[in-house]
Amino acid sequence: MNKLLNVAQAVPRQFVREYAFKSDLKIKWVRPEKIACYKPEKSGDLSKLPPLKGDELLPEFRDCKELEKADNTVKSLFMLSNNANYLTTKHYRNEMVKDVQRHAQDYGSVEAKLANMTALIRRYQERMESHPRDKMIKVRLKELIDKRKKFLKYLRRWDYARFEWILEKLDLVYKPPPEHFHWITRKESLQKLTDSYCENLKEERLEAYHKQLQAQQIPFLEEAIKKMEFVRQEQISCDVPVTVTEEQIADSKKQLAQLRELRQAEEAAKTRKQDEDSFN
Repeated sequence: MNKLLNVAQAVPRQFVREYAFKSDLKIKWVRPEKIACYKPEKSGDLSKLPPLKGDELLPEFRDCKELEKADNTVKSLFMLSNNANYLTTKHYRNEMVKDVQRHAQDYGSVEAKLANMTALIRRYQERMESHPRDKMIKVRLKELIDKRKKFLKYLRRWDYARFEWILEKLDLVYKPPPEHFHWITRKESLQKLTDSYCENLKEERLEAYHKQLQAQQIPFLEEAIKKMEFVRQEQISCDVPVTVTEEQIADSKKQLAQLRELRQAEEAAKTRKQDEDSFN
């Protein structure tokens, strides 16, 4: 008994695999890169805020005549770029609201609120690019993006024409939440990739088989015409009912001539294209 066990242990086991794994198909799945919800790719902001002009003054000093005659050093004290950040944010908010407001005193409509929120969101996004660890701005930015989505959802439901107009004016993309959310998993993605790979493989093989059959068309018709003529002559000589008519032979010859003309035209077009490519 012990000898039999020793012999069984000495012989290595051989496992024969008769089925295919996904790894045999050379399919590789890479997990998509995670994009933060506050970034423009996720929030739907297609453009950034325009850069400030170098000589942009504070709103309350733009019509000041004394500043026109003042020295450059004095003027720089009243420039928007040399003052607090909240004044620049206020300037962007006012400019964006003016583009969408219904009248000069409109600051409470849905369009004005959306423009106000969009200016703030883009200012916060600029801040997050330079200071990615600013948690307070990050939380505010997330809250503003969610709030703007709710306003857009409301406007889309009740006034679709104005909704499309505001998206065009503010350069936004509305991304509604999916009806049935599910996480992206490796197993499901591999199944989709495998199905796509099999479909492409099937189409490639069908295309190759189709070309092979097309290449055999002319020899097949030539041989068929010879056999039909031979069968017709034999039937006439043996004085039996003729089953192959001259019309059938003529139709086959006509089809053969059309095929030859088509192949000659294809070859001429192919050579012409090769000559053009070599010339370029």
